Amino acid sequence: MTLGLIGSGMIGGTLARLAVAAGMDVILSNSRGPATLADLVTELGDQARAATPVEAARADLVVATIPLSAYSQLPADALAGKTVIDTMNYYPQRDGTIPELDSNELTSSELVQRHLASSRVVKAFNNITFFNLGNLARPAGADDRSALPIAGDDTAAKAELVALLDTLGYDAVDVGTLADSWRSEPETPVYVQPYMPGRPPEGLSPEDTFRWMTETPGHPVPAGRIKELTENVVRGPAGGRFPGSA
Repeated sequence: MTLGLIGSGMIGGTLARLAVAAGMDVILSNSRGPATLADLVTELGDQARAATPVEAARADLVVATIPLSAYSQLPADALAGKTVIDTMNYYPQRDGTIPELDSNELTSSELVQRHLASSRVVKAFNNITFFNLGNLARPAGADDRSALPIAGDDTAAKAELVALLDTLGYDAVDVGTLADSWRSEPETPVYVQPYMPGRPPEGLSPEDTFRWMTETPGHPVPAGRIKELTENVVRGPAGGRFPGSA
């Protein structure tokens, strides 16, 4: 099994580390070229190589983990027929305003699916910080194993995603279709905070808040709690702010 990563930043790099630790091969890519990923490839070892996004699209499973504002740069032709895991969130202060999202006409994953019309888009890894994603992974059956919400329109693609999560150290909770994926978006109850052991001390600067979050061990969140949080939620305005930002 080979995992292709289009985008190799905080979430992408963490997924690559988890995948290599689980025995998978990874193909890393970003918008700046393979040479910029040399340090990460060296860290990951022989199971990793750097490539272009088009080359990464040839992997068995592909993760799109770039800023949402760049979703239209995903290579639609190369990704045709592929299962594409969308980790992206809508942050207007970074992405600018997107009318279809601001009006709740579409979810961000539906927007990505519209661009990748010949791919099977599934949503995951968007409601947890990269540091908790890395430190909460546990083997199957562990008492302190956490779960992550997933969404998608294609049953087979969701099954592939569930298997990947299990390999990487997580259970999965199916929250519905891509139209339902707002249930795990920023500002919802399942977003980031459940995986934290508490809230940062008051009065911290954004930089100190981010430092506190990265240095604080994660809090396991079982599947039952994820199900509760994603079922009992009312849809609000689209978009949110980065965890730890002012």
